[in-house]
Amino acid sequence: MHRTAIGFLTCALLAHAQTVDLGMLSKIRAEAVDHPQAEPVFDMFAITIGPRLTASPAHKRAAEYARQRLESYGLSNARLEPWHFGRGWTLEKLTVEMIEPRYFPLIAYADAWSPSTSGEITGAPVWLNGKPPEQAPVKGAIVMTDPIMTNFVRKDRPQPDDPNYVPMSAAYATSAGRGRGARGNGPTPAQRIAQLLREAQAAVILKPSRGEHGTVFVQGRDNGPGAIPTITLAAEHYNMIARMLEQNVPVKLRIDVQTKYYDSDNGNAYNVLAELPGSDLRDEAVMIGGHLDCWHAAVGATDNADGAATVIEAIRILKSIGARPRRTIRVALWGGEEQGLLGSKAWIAEHLKGAEKEKFDVYFNIDNGTGPIYGWYLQNMEAVKPLFDAWLEPLKNFGARRNIIEPVGSTDHISFTDAGVPGFNPIQSYVNYDVRTHHTNMDTVDRVDVKELQQAAAAMAWFAWNAAMADAKIPRPN
Repeated sequence: MHRTAIGFLTCALLAHAQTVDLGMLSKIRAEAVDHPQAEPVFDMFAITIGPRLTASPAHKRAAEYARQRLESYGLSNARLEPWHFGRGWTLEKLTVEMIEPRYFPLIAYADAWSPSTSGEITGAPVWLNGKPPEQAPVKGAIVMTDPIMTNFVRKDRPQPDDPNYVPMSAAYATSAGRGRGARGNGPTPAQRIAQLLREAQAAVILKPSRGEHGTVFVQGRDNGPGAIPTITLAAEHYNMIARMLEQNVPVKLRIDVQTKYYDSDNGNAYNVLAELPGSDLRDEAVMIGGHLDCWHAAVGATDNADGAATVIEAIRILKSIGARPRRTIRVALWGGEEQGLLGSKAWIAEHLKGAEKEKFDVYFNIDNGTGPIYGWYLQNMEAVKPLFDAWLEPLKNFGARRNIIEPVGSTDHISFTDAGVPGFNPIQSYVNYDVRTHHTNMDTVDRVDVKELQQAAAAMAWFAWNAAMADAKIPRPN
């Protein structure tokens, strides 16, 4: 078995044997640093447009802007590809206040796809605190569902370039900070409580965030007609109210949630795609991408306006320097990633089958973290390590550090690996990512150094170029 593995690796390396073109790297780096254009793209997504919830008008606007930008660079077939998602949603108004025993404005956000309240609601909250909903007077009430929050998110995921790095467990690597992916066979406890409250006709649900220092983790889902308006509060404010109720201090809240649904676009969301055509291997494709959508409580700066701007800049760099790849290099900006990698899955179901799958080479994604690309998670693919190490080496004087063999999950490259083709995501900085910005109200432009997108775009362009020029495609995952 050992000899077989060595033989496989040797064959893989020989198949990919190519001289690293340092002249091309110099051109890529010079264009990235001397003529950067990522900042206006990032600013359009994160400042001008702002929150880009899937299937919302803002997400459609961002997708159309990205398409126009790619077309303006002279890329081929810049387009929007629709796929069925469901209703869009926007938050139109939110008031969450304590008005007795004293006035106090509360930090809170309506969950995505929450329905509206029936006007302004004023009343004493009913705190379940572990009691079943059927044992509490919840009809028409403001209901606090959870106990006092003590289990805060206080630690970011490990940083792979740290000297004391300990590899992530598979569970953490595939689910850190994510409320999505394959669901179990039944509803979660929170979903069961929500259903009971729906049946009991509660007026609105309040629940605490797992963040602290005013950081509110907010997601949501479309629960259809009859759903109850649902709000996530900053944990400290939720706890303040709960402790007052625990001490029998009378509390009165005032709440008004007004939202809007969008059904006018046939339930479609959109992916954005464009190509830099190849030459002798033009029917084969190397792909780079990231998701364009984000949650609604902030502007999605680190998740994932910076990543979307990075891949747009990477393909611009290659086009601007006159790169002529052997394989076609395709860029993709996905919708619906936050709801379960839906946009990339839809594209794969439509395009990655039969002969198209055989011609597909590799997908390079960018999502988790922010800042420079330090290296790549290799998804336990030993066959690609020597190759990726060789490509990364000349980037080490430009911020790169190392590749690691372990996998990472919970973003769009997993759609590709699940389909049986290679997909990879880079290592970036996770400082204050899981504890502060990831799916929170704090995912603002203040968390991104736009100058670092120069390095990330150059690294993405460099890996795409090398894969597009290799004599053989990247080995398939086992």
